[in-house]
Amino acid sequence: MDEWDLTADVLVVGGGPAATWAALAAARSGVDVVLADKGYCGTSGATASAGTGVWYVAPDPAAREAAIADREARGGYLADRRWSARVLDETYRRINEFAEISRYPFPVGPDGRQLRNGLQGPEYMRRMRILIRRAGVRILDHSPVTGLLVGNDGAVAGAVGHRRREGRDFRVRAGAVVLATGGCAFLSKALGCDVNTGDGTLFAVEAGAELSGMEFSNAYGIAPEGTSVTKTAFYGFATFYTQEGAVLAGASGQSRSPIAAELLRGRVFCTLDRADEAARAAMRLAQPNFFLPFDRLGIDPFTERFPVTLIAEGTVRGTGGIRVVSDDCATTVPGLFAAGDAATRELICGGFTGGGSHNAAWAIASGNWAGSGAARHVRSVHGADQGPARREVHVAGDAGVRPAGRGGLDHRDVVAAVQGQVLPYDKNYLRTGDVLEASVAELDRVWEAVRGALGGQGIDAVRSRQAAAMTAHARWMYRAALARTETRGMAKRLDHPGEDPRQHHRLTVGGLDRIWVRPEPVAFPEAVAS
Repeated sequence: MDEWDLTADVLVVGGGPAATWAALAAARSGVDVVLADKGYCGTSGATASAGTGVWYVAPDPAAREAAIADREARGGYLADRRWSARVLDETYRRINEFAEISRYPFPVGPDGRQLRNGLQGPEYMRRMRILIRRAGVRILDHSPVTGLLVGNDGAVAGAVGHRRREGRDFRVRAGAVVLATGGCAFLSKALGCDVNTGDGTLFAVEAGAELSGMEFSNAYGIAPEGTSVTKTAFYGFATFYTQEGAVLAGASGQSRSPIAAELLRGRVFCTLDRADEAARAAMRLAQPNFFLPFDRLGIDPFTERFPVTLIAEGTVRGTGGIRVVSDDCATTVPGLFAAGDAATRELICGGFTGGGSHNAAWAIASGNWAGSGAARHVRSVHGADQGPARREVHVAGDAGVRPAGRGGLDHRDVVAAVQGQVLPYDKNYLRTGDVLEASVAELDRVWEAVRGALGGQGIDAVRSRQAAAMTAHARWMYRAALARTETRGMAKRLDHPGEDPRQHHRLTVGGLDRIWVRPEPVAFPEAVAS
């Protein structure tokens, strides 16, 4: 086998925290691992560009109970307490391990103990790359995957893709695949999210996987106007104003609907005037990149008003993604596992955003479970004479690669058409049924055009597949949003403003040309039901 036609036990697709933890866990299990990243592993993606909190809670029963209960009501009671407890356990264990083996410079509190509930993304991911290389993982940088390989038995058998720098296609045959490709931010220019175009989710559905939580996909981050930094935690210290200077009623870091509505009318301004001196110092230490745009613009955000906007973050800070059906994050497709933002985070967040600490913890936990599960799958299924190299395989999916017609559709036109339906506040954030219906109709036409006329080879295939993935994401999330005729968690419907007890269920979504939506019952937590 040469460098363009590789064989591995486990292939990990992605390069962020979930992908690197998955690769590390699989390699530690004693199997051969290849990791293929669209960018340069350790520098690309939402985490590598910024700091992040971590859902790191000491194993104290009261503290754990408070941490789990905090999200339940806001997420519409769709989370699963067992999964939340598992994530807290795994995250606590892995962060402590990471501190020891990587010598990460966690800050120290007044009592002399390290504060391990936050990570600086660039340094975190630099050290994760070092760890997986030491573990023997083969890293394919600048190597976007364009589709999964599937055997005649329907099990996943690797992937194909394109190596940007060499300008050549490649193939990796593998006994199991972990998709850790992140969510979909629709090329909105949110910081670090241009690699997050939902590719892995499209690959999964093409292979037969299901999705969940896609209606919880209307995440918008607050950012200074003209910038891309959407770290929103510090806006809890903010006061928002209309362009006339009046305080914007109801607006806050958590309540962004008034901001969206006002932005449709004019500009919105902000000042972080509720932070005292101690908080200001702590904020600069915790998230230094948050302040870079202000420093460059010569603005003191604590005393001066500055204009803000909302930037779509889709399923990156939403909740929806690939549905996992076992404790090791296996999907409904044999040999296929999902981790991080590519997988649904409903299990720990319900219908409320997992942005920041919860997503960071989920990436660590699900990455470890998926990597270990993929390794176990390989050992249990593939004997010495039935390894990945000996299987007959084919590429699953052809949207954006092999058009049914003569081709000729430009991927840039597809992206623009999709963005026209998912980026505007009055279509995606301030949702109503009639507007959703109109968007679905338009997106169905775009998908039909993608099927019939969008194609390409080499780097053009990468771009076309991204456009196809964004189109598919928009259709999945709007179909699910139409099916949830209530307001629950992030899925707000202006025409159905209340929470409907009869809709206390998750929504499973699937399909490509014809999308289906199926309710999945969820029990109320015993602590709440009693």
